Amino acid sequence: MKSFLKFSDKLQNFGAYLSSFLFIALTILIVTEIVSRSFFNVSTMIAGEYSGYFYLASVFFGLGYTFKENGHIRITILTSKLSKKGIKVVDIFAGVITLGLLLFILYYSIKMVIESYKFDMVSETVSQTPIYLTQLALPIGLFMFCIAVLAFIFKRISDDK
Repeated sequence: MKSFLKFSDKLQNFGAYLSSFLFIALTILIVTEIVSRSFFNVSTMIAGEYSGYFYLASVFFGLGYTFKENGHIRITILTSKLSKKGIKVVDIFAGVITLGLLLFILYYSIKMVIESYKFDMVSETVSQTPIYLTQLALPIGLFMFCIAVLAFIFKRISDDK
């Protein structure tokens, strides 16, 4: 189990780095568009579209890391009244429910990517980007998030408190 937890940590850190890189790329793309329009009266024609793709990918790749670092919103009104053992039980239960929901969403996001690939769907912009490429961030990010939640469940189960 320690090797799985170590793998999960490395995977979530990789997701955070990838998310950061994409956010930097998004910023560079927008600045490039602003400069090219302001000084050269020319547009990249893809800045709006690709900044959306980069932003979406950045969010999904960062989900697992955010969860690992307790960055997601938690409602503690119930758990604040419980003992440590009660909190552990609620955390494990919530983790299992969350994992089930994430697996459901992951399944349908994979189906969506496959359908986009099968039907050769492309964006309706100048770039004609294959849609499945832009959608791949969803199942990859959700998979990473599932690994983070699974690691959380394992950690809570192995807690002695």
